[in-house]
Parts: sequence; C-alpha cells; structure tokens
Amino acid sequence: MLPGFSEILEQHGLSAAAEPVLAAVSGGIDSMCMADLLLHSGIRFSVAHCNFHLRGDDSDADEALVRDWAARNGIKFHKTDFDTEEFAAAHGVSVEMAARELRYRWFAETCISSGYEALCVAHNDNDNAETLFLNLVRGTGLKGISGMSVESVVPYSDGKSRIRLLRPLLPFTRKQIEGYVRSHSVPFREDRTNAMTDYRRNRIRHLVFPVFEKMNPSFICTVNDEMSYFAQAGAIAEAFYEDEIRKCISSEGSDIVLSVRKLTAVRHWEYLLYRFMDSYGFNRGAVNSLVRMLKSGGTFSGKRLDAPGYVLLTASDRVIVRPVAISGKSAAMTAWQTDQDMFTAVRGCGIYSCNGMTFSVSLADRSQITSLRQPHGTLLFDASRLTFPFACRNWRDGDWFVPFGMKGRKKVSDFFTDLKYDIFRKKAAVMVVDTSSPDSGNGRVAAILGERIDDRYRISSDTVSVLVLTIL
Repeated sequence: MLPGFSEILEQHGLSAAAEPVLAAVSGGIDSMCMADLLLHSGIRFSVAHCNFHLRGDDSDADEALVRDWAARNGIKFHKTDFDTEEFAAAHGVSVEMAARELRYRWFAETCISSGYEALCVAHNDNDNAETLFLNLVRGTGLKGISGMSVESVVPYSDGKSRIRLLRPLLPFTRKQIEGYVRSHSVPFREDRTNAMTDYRRNRIRHLVFPVFEKMNPSFICTVNDEMSYFAQAGAIAEAFYEDEIRKCISSEGSDIVLSVRKLTAVRHWEYLLYRFMDSYGFNRGAVNSLVRMLKSGGTFSGKRLDAPGYVLLTASDRVIVRPVAISGKSAAMTAWQTDQDMFTAVRGCGIYSCNGMTFSVSLADRSQITSLRQPHGTLLFDASRLTFPFACRNWRDGDWFVPFGMKGRKKVSDFFTDLKYDIFRKKAAVMVVDTSSPDSGNGRVAAILGERIDDRYRISSDTVSVLVLTIL
C-alpha cells in the first residue's frame, strides 16, 4: 500500500519538504493504518485525537493507545475532550451528527492555530460506498451520490482559511487496510459499537451491504466505479444548469426573476427549476409543488413558497425569489409584521412560517417516537404541556427559559452568547411561545425553534402524545 499511498500524497502536494499536516487518529484500524503509512511516507505530520467519552473506559483506552503510539514515534500529539451526548441533547441532533460537528470544528481550529497545511482523515473505499447510500436515504441529489473526493475542504473551516481535507486512504478497501495492519503489526483498538446497528451507517454496513455482496462479491468496487461516473454526470448537469439558467433569469433590485416562458422552453426544465430553487434553500416538496402547478396548466399566479431567508412568489409569466428582509410578510399568511415584531399563531397541525423560517407542526403517539435524539431542526414536546393554540415570534429582550437538562432560568440573550450567535442570527431566531402561560406579557418561551426546548415541556414517562416541530 505504501507506494500507492505516497503517490496520492504527492499528487496533492504533500512531500517531506511540504508544510506539516494534521492527522485525525481515533485509534481504530483505519486511522492507525493511515498514521503508520504517513510515518513511513516521510512527510511531516502531527496527530489529533478526540475523546468523545461515549464508551467509558474504552474511550480512554483509545486515547492512551494513540498517545503512546505518537510518543513512541516522536509525533506531536493534540487531544481534546467532548461531552458529546450533552451537546447532542442541547442542539437537538443525533450523537453521530454531534460528534461530527464537534471534531471537525476542533480540527479546523487546530489547523488554523498551529499552522497545519491540511487535515488527513482515514475514509476508505467502503466508507465512500456507505456515504452514497446514506445520501440516497436523505435525498441529496447528484452531488450526494457522487461520493467523497480525495481532496475537499474541512467542514466548519474559517471562511478565509479553507483548510484542505485529504482522504489518502479513499482508493483503498477495508480488506486492503486490514491486510496492511496485520502484515506490519500496526496496533489498533476495535470499537465494539462498530458491530452494533444503532447508528445508520452501521445498519447499512451490517444489514444492507451483505445482501448486495451476495449478489456481487465486488459490490464495493462496483459502487465506487459508478460514483466516479455519477460525479462526471453531476459536472455535466451543473454545466448545463449554469449555461441555461442565466438565459432564464434577471434581477430587479433585490429580486431574482425567473421567466416561466424561457424556463419551460428548455429541455429538462424540471432539473433547472430544482437546481434554481435548491440554491435558495427551498425543499423538495416546494419544488415538486411548483412543477405540478406548471405542468397542470391551471392557475399559477399568486402562489407563495417560503425558505429560510427567502420567499418565492409566482406571477402569470414569472417566478420571483425575494430576500425575506425585503419582502415582509403576506397578510394572507398566518404571520404579520410590525416595525418591532413578527408573530405567527399556530392553531393546529400544518405548515407555518415565521421570521423567514418555515416549519411543520404535527402530532405523534409516544409509541411512534423510537428515539428522543432527533435530526437537527426537529424538536419534541409533551403535547399535554404545549397545547394549541401557541405562537411563534421573534426574540424579545427579556425573554428567558429553562434550557432542556437544566433546572434554573437562563436569559435567551445569554443562551445566544453561549451559541456564539451574531446579531443577524439573533434577529432571525424564532421563539416558540406558550401563550396560555401567565408568566409574562411576552408569553412563556417553550423553545428556541431548531435549537432547544424548555425543560418544562420535555417528554416524560407519562407522555401520551408528542408535538413535533420540524424546520423545513
């Protein structure tokens, strides 16, 4: 593997004479293989290890292995600790997503503060195939099924710095990695949770892939070959979009105007419309709704669709995308705006919009909720505690709540400070308000939409019905 690995490094400008890089090493077989290959490639590098404290003594043993290996080989060792489950609960995300955000933010900060030229991670051929299927389930378009590339940008990098992310193991399969580790006696630790199917990636790895491998023993290689074609197809589609969409749009002040006549005259106009709306954050349901309206030949003008930060308006011959700050709010909606306040009355299940944020409201039996760890943007309430009608509005000075997991009150402004909200995010924030509460004239804040609920509205063992709020 070493010659091929070294060739990949050289192709991406890494050599003994290059600036040092940072290697993300967990202690598992993939990352320890990468660390050993980096050591023998001759390039300068340091090791970074995150202790997520998810597996008790096993997490500490992983850290000890990586630290000892680095010390034995004279490699600088960076390490940090995270309370991953607390972060996941506080932000309403899965433990997987919490761990990803925490580690990549820290990797980016470490690269910037210590002057590392790039971050190396140990994604391999199998990981790439797993990611494709995860993205298919999520629905991410051509970009999502094109797979990972050997070089990209570290997520959560400073916009000015754009730290390079390298995956030098990407062309190698897990079997090749296992063979290298055995033949070179590379130490590693087996994460017992890898054999469990609690996480989505593990379910794909252990339950889905074996079925495909029975049909095609070279399934992983086949999928990765296909992904390279998907990437080429994606590049072709993107070039098509960029060439054609500029012929269909114009600007009028802050508005972007899409000509319906010019759009529908283009072959495959549905894809053009999807890419156009997706670039402004409109979800797939909004795209499909607009396509149906255009194909039906019925009344088209006077419709409105919302996305975070934008509103889409239809006229007889055009589609207008307008920043929310410019548009205000339609009186036909359940929201209205004064110079000071934005207010949305939520009287039942449905789709609502407030302060530029569109969200769905639904009810579910407690038995239907298999995990309280929800994707980012989804909040769960005990429906007997937050009852209809309630309201959503912008943040007001003096708002306070009891953050989930805490017992004491906290000012929302202080919570924003903890989250490092800038003035624009504060203005865009939406409060979920229990208007039946006599706490104050402002109403009791039951949640910050998309962030955290008030502990007094949490699901308990007595909960029968669950109120679900999801940002769209």
